[in-house]
Amino acid sequence: MKRKPELVDEDNPEWTAAEARKAKSFSALPETLKAKLARRTRGAQVAPVKERITIRLSPEVVQSFRASGAGWQSRLDAVLRDWLKKHPHAL
Repeated sequence: MKRKPELVDEDNPEWTAAEARKAKSFSALPETLKAKLARRTRGAQVAPVKERITIRLSPEVVQSFRASGAGWQSRLDAVLRDWLKKHPHAL
């Protein structure tokens, strides 16, 4: 897998193979720690929830956005939101 320099976090570097070998599995942890970690749940979503839909777009639109890399669906959403701001009466 190619490394993406923009995603490298110097304060939290990737583990080396040696560090990964030293890691303990969840089942090897003390029961008290397993119980605490098992209780942890994700809180309520802060940002507005997006709606999952099916939409048919022209192949060139999809190919262009996909070619722009990871996050293309969010960028497409941003473009549509921007269009709605500029064309409020188009609906």
